Amino acid sequence: MQKPSLPKGTRDFGTLQMGRRNFILDTIKETFQLFGYQQIETPAMENLSTLTGKYGDEGDQLLFKILNSGDFAKDLTEDDLKNGSHTILPKVSEKGLRYDLTVPFARYVVMNRNELVFPFKRYQIQPVWRADRPQKGRYREFFQCDADVVGTDSLVCEAEIILMIRRVFAKLGLKSYSIKVNNRKILTGIAEAIGEAGKEGPLCVAMDKLDKIGWEKVKEELSQRGFGETSVQKLAPLINMEEGLKNKLDFLREFLKSSETGLKGIQELEEAFGLLKQMGEDMAHVDFDVLLARGLSYYTGAIFEVKVHGVSIGSVSGGGRYDDLTGVFGMPGVSGVGFSFGVDRIYDVLEELGLFPEENLQGTRLLLAYFDQKGFDYALSILGKFRAARIKAEIYPDPSKLKKQLEFASKKEIPYVGICGDAEISTGTLALKNLRSGDQQAYTIEEAVKTLSQSTSTMADTGR
Repeated sequence: MQKPSLPKGTRDFGTLQMGRRNFILDTIKETFQLFGYQQIETPAMENLSTLTGKYGDEGDQLLFKILNSGDFAKDLTEDDLKNGSHTILPKVSEKGLRYDLTVPFARYVVMNRNELVFPFKRYQIQPVWRADRPQKGRYREFFQCDADVVGTDSLVCEAEIILMIRRVFAKLGLKSYSIKVNNRKILTGIAEAIGEAGKEGPLCVAMDKLDKIGWEKVKEELSQRGFGETSVQKLAPLINMEEGLKNKLDFLREFLKSSETGLKGIQELEEAFGLLKQMGEDMAHVDFDVLLARGLSYYTGAIFEVKVHGVSIGSVSGGGRYDDLTGVFGMPGVSGVGFSFGVDRIYDVLEELGLFPEENLQGTRLLLAYFDQKGFDYALSILGKFRAARIKAEIYPDPSKLKKQLEFASKKEIPYVGICGDAEISTGTLALKNLRSGDQQAYTIEEAVKTLSQSTSTMADTGR
């Protein structure tokens, strides 16, 4: 007999996990919709020609390829086998599982550009697949939760990303976190200011290790990457820069005075922060991180990364502005800005901090129980009244002793049992038992519906 198993890097989600995931997803969806984003979905598979060449050589290696149907090897020759995978692949596979949601979105925009209203605000919550080596916090199948605005250069979009992140985190009960913000143009300006124009990529790869290996080791790595000693010395003031938004901006204005691009980056950040103020918002949780660098080959303006404090998980959200999302598909010049919530990482953070609210995890609120066939028939006749009031209710389906029905409710963590006995049938009432407190009281059906509705509303309001 074959022992059942899962592919490495994938997971089953039971009822508890699904309740928790839906709590996160519903919170994010509600926020996206509140800010005017509309949902789309794209197929799990795309043509390999759509996916390859968009993520670099390493990303191409992590694409899951789908073998052509039928005899996928029928067109292969001996020469193909000798020449290796680059020759074999086009003949055996035309499609692959999507690696992220951004490239499919770019393809969607180009294909539907005549029907879309620009600026176009979309969100997308779907699984993606990467043939990565599975490890803690890294899976081969996982959900991405993206929101993008395309067709506008307005920095209102950047300001609203900060507001959406703060709203979602407040709803999830997360209070200690940082929204790290920077601008790609500032990083370009830093490279120019130290006399290493065009080398912001290797510069930031090294500087990103500052917290882990310290300044002396970073200097060694910069030297190995071809940075001159004078250039490295010019970086030192950035390491010892004073904290505080005003201090950082004042310092950078002087440091980047020779870089038009760098000064433009400062201007864009200040404008976005100013828009927050105009909206009556403050800078809570916003951290201007001068050395933050992500997606350097992709982003062209603002960069975002969110980290929760006091947990073992890395960043849980990130994104930025790009100038040419759709250019690779023949529609150049479409600017946009977007970001993504890492749902799986947020799940791990909430679990580590014990922040999942009980109300959102519960399934059934009421089990109708009975002693005999007459009680079963009565329970059936009133069951729909509770469901009509949006109370999650069910009936025990098989004739069983009341004790077994109560044990069933307890194991499923159903908080209330409605007992349908002779007395209840004759009076048209229901004996409502609270399994948590042990209290039991008779109600009319209308009173029982009201009581359970109020109980659900109270738990939702208190976040229990």
